Amino acid sequence: MTASEECLSVRATRWDDWRVTSRRLLISGAAPETIHWIDGRSKSGRKQSDLFGSADVEPVVGEPSAEAEGQNADGASSPFRVSKAFLNLARHVSCHRSPGRWELLYRLLWRITGGEKHLLTNAADRDVHTATKLEKSVSRDAHKMKAFVRFREIEDAEGKRFVAWHRSDHYTLELVADFFARRFDVMRWAILTPDESAIWDGKKLTMGDGAPRSDAPEADELEEVWKTYYANIFNPARIKLNAMRAEMPKKHWATMPETALIDDLVRNAPTRVETMIRHAEGGVSARPFLPEVSTGESSQSIARLREAAAVCQGCDLHGPATQTVFGVGNPNAKLVLVGEQPGDREDLAGEPFVGPAGQLLRETLNDVGLDPAELYITNSVKHFKFKPTGKRRLHVKPAAREVAACRPWLEAELDVIRPKMVVALGATAAGVVLGPGFRLLKSRGQVQRSDHAKWTIATYHPSAILRVPNEATRETMRQAFLEDLHFAAEHYRMLP
Repeated sequence: MTASEECLSVRATRWDDWRVTSRRLLISGAAPETIHWIDGRSKSGRKQSDLFGSADVEPVVGEPSAEAEGQNADGASSPFRVSKAFLNLARHVSCHRSPGRWELLYRLLWRITGGEKHLLTNAADRDVHTATKLEKSVSRDAHKMKAFVRFREIEDAEGKRFVAWHRSDHYTLELVADFFARRFDVMRWAILTPDESAIWDGKKLTMGDGAPRSDAPEADELEEVWKTYYANIFNPARIKLNAMRAEMPKKHWATMPETALIDDLVRNAPTRVETMIRHAEGGVSARPFLPEVSTGESSQSIARLREAAAVCQGCDLHGPATQTVFGVGNPNAKLVLVGEQPGDREDLAGEPFVGPAGQLLRETLNDVGLDPAELYITNSVKHFKFKPTGKRRLHVKPAAREVAACRPWLEAELDVIRPKMVVALGATAAGVVLGPGFRLLKSRGQVQRSDHAKWTIATYHPSAILRVPNEATRETMRQAFLEDLHFAAEHYRMLP
């Protein structure tokens, strides 16, 4: 901007008025560096607006239907059009609390309409990168609002009404208000935040000013019902406090009645887990067979676990199986490989991964530069489950209760070894290590954090690859398996 050019101060508060005003600026040829955007929602922005005003451009409030169709405010055709991807991005970014969002959006708009049509596909571009970060932050905040809003019931002159107060990080209420209107269309409700409010009267949604928490009721009769429900669905065997706090930040706890129970539920979790084990189907569990071991003497501790597992009768699989197939390898390993269960040859040899699947695994480990002697290799289930057919014994996938019954052995192995990385081979192992919600086909080959290792990766089980009848599909899976183990090997070599 030259000294002769005058800087134009323009005020924007919400998405709609920015959209209309920016189109007028664009049509007039106003370059981004000649415009000073004032954020109407920030305190400093309101002071600037009062002091300087919004020069030269008349703000237009309302639905910009003509502009959205490529027309200017006078109904004449506009040469500027943008993609739905930009509109969606800009809509979310406009709800971010950053006071520089309006300048950023106008700069992107100026560049896209000025010839950089595919700008948004360039993730390395500074403006695109910044806008994408803001969009993701707003999307997370909107998701948390949908999950954490808790209504309290009150009575007014027209009957029952439900009010909730929520502290959001950004101006996301206008993004999710329609969601609540659709979901609770038969209720009269209001959602209050420090910045804005949304009121649904059963027919029309109205946006208003923000409100303090004191404007919302503190409790109602439904809270005890909600607490009872939460206490009953709480699973003490799946406690992950860090993950819970990351997903449900403590700042939201004050408006969520169930959070008052968390401390007691966590404190009593070990007792509840033992009760669950005792009352599990058939009362099966390997836990009573586990010896006490020290995590400081991994070699001796693994030997004690192996000796105790040899006589385990924690589930019915011990009967038909030849023997327990315990883990083998380096008791001080930084990397542990976990499979599903032993196969026919493993059952006879008493060692995991010695059959065709083991051969494929060891060949692939060699290809990626991993020495099996440095690793520890084990299975989620320690006995071979099979169906006899003549002279052959066909592999049968272990049932969920059998996997659960054998879980204490794997957990004991991992607790003693304390690896820095775990590679889960197959869906069964991935479910044990990463939880039942993990989906192998969706998240295969990605680094995850588990209870037993900072770095956990899941991939195909080699036996699953060998069982695929189609040669092309089998080769595709084999290549993916190789890539996943190569990825794991690269991370392994970075371990301290």
